[in-house]
Amino acid sequence: MNKHRIFIRIFESSKPVRVVSRSIKTEPNEATANTSSIDYCADIVKQHDYENFLATLLMTKSLRSPAFVLRAFNVEVARVQDLTSDSQTAAFRLQFWHDALKGMFNKEQTLKDVPANPVAQELFKVCCCYGLQRRHLEKLITSRSNMNKAKYFKSLEDIEKYSEDSVSSVYYLLLGIGGVKDVHADHAASHLGKAQGITNILRSVHVSSRQKIVFLPMDILMKYQLSQENVLRCTDSEQMRNAVFEIASRANSHLEKARKINVPETARQIFLPATAVHNYLTKLQKRNFNIFDRSLFQASPILPFKLYYNRLLKKY
Repeated sequence: MNKHRIFIRIFESSKPVRVVSRSIKTEPNEATANTSSIDYCADIVKQHDYENFLATLLMTKSLRSPAFVLRAFNVEVARVQDLTSDSQTAAFRLQFWHDALKGMFNKEQTLKDVPANPVAQELFKVCCCYGLQRRHLEKLITSRSNMNKAKYFKSLEDIEKYSEDSVSSVYYLLLGIGGVKDVHADHAASHLGKAQGITNILRSVHVSSRQKIVFLPMDILMKYQLSQENVLRCTDSEQMRNAVFEIASRANSHLEKARKINVPETARQIFLPATAVHNYLTKLQKRNFNIFDRSLFQASPILPFKLYYNRLLKKY
């Protein structure tokens, strides 16, 4: 039997629990609808953010469902660019989420006023229940909006800024859900988000090349005398490997810094996706930083067990 399926059978038995705000009363039929909405959120994460899906399954029950809702919202916002090549259409879709989020923080708004979207409705409940910080939710939208306009990164520092807004913000919100108020945990979240964000850029090269988009930083490409055409054609070369090595080294540096920070136990399960980041960077190193190696595009059959092992050891 496929190793991934064994893992899923073990942990999907722990279904996401429904999220109900302390200020929102639900009737029996509403509770059923709520459960299906949570399942919908979990399915979105499973389909489009599989590694974070596996890590979220290993969270305690009290954190699992709100974490799925938050990650589903992040997926919905992140996928806007993938669903359309038209920047104006993408902007309209991002504006929908911006308007929905604005309404969620209107004290007079009720669940009935929220758009009839399962993710939006569940996010409203999570916001009411856990008092999530609006600025971090907005950064998930504005970072994608800015990227939709720019279409490329000028420097590695720009990728770090983008990663802080689009990935670290998720960790800040998850820490809020877990009730973790710790400066060291925030520091680790910042580094982990940057490590994961930079790694995501590396992993997306073969996909973005099909869309005729280059997300590798321009300053690094120029440093190693590489053109965008080299990336779009997936041309492996010594210069390309050197460029990938420098970018991957920055990601690994952030990952090591995050792992060296002592954080509360709850934060360790929230930071479990660090295992997937380390797994990819290790594979990339073994392939001598050939970012176009086909084996890097395949799911790791042992990753679920690495996640489970680190969860047992309370490591990340």
